[in-house]
Amino acid sequence: MPVKPEIVIVGSLAYDNVATPYAARKNALGGSVSYACAAASFFTKCGMVAVAGTDFSRLSLNKLRKFGIDLRGLHVTKGKTFRWSGVYEKDFNNRRTLCTKLNVFQSFMPELPGEYRKSPFLFLANIAPALQAHVMDQIDAPRFVMADTMDLWINTARRDLLKLIKKVDLLLLNDSEAKHLSGASHLITAARKLLKLGPRHLIIKKGEHGSMLVSRDNIFLLPAFPLDAVIDPTGAGDSFAGGFIGYLATQKIISDSAIRQAMIYGTITASFAVEAFSIDKLSAIRRNDVNKRVADFMKMVHAHKRE
Repeated sequence: MPVKPEIVIVGSLAYDNVATPYAARKNALGGSVSYACAAASFFTKCGMVAVAGTDFSRLSLNKLRKFGIDLRGLHVTKGKTFRWSGVYEKDFNNRRTLCTKLNVFQSFMPELPGEYRKSPFLFLANIAPALQAHVMDQIDAPRFVMADTMDLWINTARRDLLKLIKKVDLLLLNDSEAKHLSGASHLITAARKLLKLGPRHLIIKKGEHGSMLVSRDNIFLLPAFPLDAVIDPTGAGDSFAGGFIGYLATQKIISDSAIRQAMIYGTITASFAVEAFSIDKLSAIRRNDVNKRVADFMKMVHAHKRE
């Protein structure tokens, strides 16, 4: 009898053409769900909900299978897989989209396999809020629901997004999106306003400057892991989210302390992801590598008590 995955992750599956100041890659396996599922798989079993075209290769499927990802929620539809092309500037903080072809993703209507409906953890990666809500309605009684979003949905689907936010446990977005959605110019003010919309927790991604957790009674600041070189920052936020919810799913109690620890593991999985194109670096490491880097990171951020 098929076993339910501990986490269900829904998002985009894509082939990317990526150019950075130092290298480029064509037809790289990408999309939010690839990175998030790969990162989450270091901690527990996750189920992927996505759509691919008939051009989605056996090699790509095998890459996903090597992570132990449950692919019963991956639907293959006649047509071409979502394609994205982009170029990063020298400092990696800005990127320019050259081309987006939604292809089969344009008509994506996610339907969960029966076993997925009882999964306790759900990550709604960056897709239209109406689709995120459609997935959430199919989960019976989740312990924890996290949702990501972006400026596009804030501009074009604000009403749907606000309805969704009321139902999630944690909202994940970057600093400019937090200010945009809240209408506030100061980040803490923006976070406080967003918490009033419904979520119990808010994580604001700040790129190379780390992340910030804001709950109703607490604020937690976490730096990024320092790297000698970044190869491709595509999927960093999704890898953070996957590592975060993957670790959180291993905890018996979802406390503020557990969420803070989950942010650390999310930060570390993201730090590996950007060291190569696509999910290549995540494919090359194991949980022990994650644990070792977490230990190194903890030494960096630990402040000794004054004698």
